[in-house]
Order: sequence, then C-alpha cells, then structure tokens
Amino acid sequence: MTPPGPDRSRRSAAVAVVVGLTGCGAVLGAVWAAIAPSIHTVTALTKAGDRVDAFLGKESDNLFVAAAMLLGLLAMLAIVSAVLVWQWRAHRGPVLVTALWLGQVTAGVAAAGVGAVLVHWRYGTPDHLGVPLSPQNRVHYFTEAPPVFLGHGPLQIAVTLLLPAALAALVYALMAVATPRDDLGGWPAELYGGVPIADGTAPGHRA
Repeated sequence: MTPPGPDRSRRSAAVAVVVGLTGCGAVLGAVWAAIAPSIHTVTALTKAGDRVDAFLGKESDNLFVAAAMLLGLLAMLAIVSAVLVWQWRAHRGPVLVTALWLGQVTAGVAAAGVGAVLVHWRYGTPDHLGVPLSPQNRVHYFTEAPPVFLGHGPLQIAVTLLLPAALAALVYALMAVATPRDDLGGWPAELYGGVPIADGTAPGHRA
C-alpha cells in the first residue's frame, strides 16, 4: 500500500523555505544591529590647518569584527536551517536543497539590508568635512555605524552572501550521504525488495 502524499506540494515547500529563511535573515539583521560594535573616529585640525581623520585606538579592528559577526550569524542560520529542512522528510531532494541555498542567499541580503538601515538610523552618517573646527576647537569625535560587509568590493560582498549558502548545502549533502536509502526517505517512497541472493531471488521468496 502506497503511503499518502504530503499535504504541501514540493514547489510550495520550496517557496516556504525561501520565504522563511528571508524572514529569519531580517531578524538576524536586527539582532546584529543591536550587538555590533560601533566605530569611534576623530577629525582633528593640525597646526598647519589641515584636517586629518583617524580611528581611536584599535577601533579600526571593529570594521572586521562587525562584519565577521554578521557572517557568523548567517553561518549559524545555515547550519540550523539545513538540519530543520532535512526534517521535512517528504520533500527531501534537489528541489529543497536548491531552495535552501537560495533562501540562505536571500537571508544574507535581508540581514545586510536590515542591519545597514538600522545602524545608520542609530548612528547617522558622519560629516567629517562639514564639522566646524577652529584653533580653539581642534578635535571632534564621531561614533560611526559598523559595516555589514568585509569590504565594498564584489568579492567581499559575495563571501558574506555565498559562504553561508555553501555551508547550508554542505550540511544537507552530508546528511544525504549518510542516508542508506536512494530516495532519502522522501515521497514517493521506493519499495525495498530485499538484496538479491545467488539464485537471483529476493530473501523470503524461495519456493
């Protein structure tokens, strides 16, 4: 007897995975905006009348730390989501793993977008050139928003978006490899007729 099919179609399941991961990415972006370290900088007027910008102490390290924190949150989401998607047994297979990595990319976009908007709303945009400096007031301090990416180049942005997606696909693939069934236990299930023996019959079918 063939077991009943799943309540949701495979396409609907894939859409649910992508939408769910995108929403999780937006939440992670808000979490990141609350915990990411800000950047403290200073604009000073030299004796020669030139303006110079500098980081306070080791604040420049926060440029990397903040972006790495977002990448770490997305990596955590990748592992957890891969395990949860694998539990959707009826839809195991290439469609769902494609939805998984695609959803992880959209989660990264949502996290970066929400995070960037929130930190810029919180800290504003510094105007180093417009700040009034004078011989009596030579120094002005800024608290700047942390960056969401490791850099502004396409490679740095791609790392933030694609690395967690690759991690999610890898975790899913490892669980698939560890599954003894060719159909991964999905639906429709393949009937198992036993391992053929020397005379070509399956166990339990001898005359």
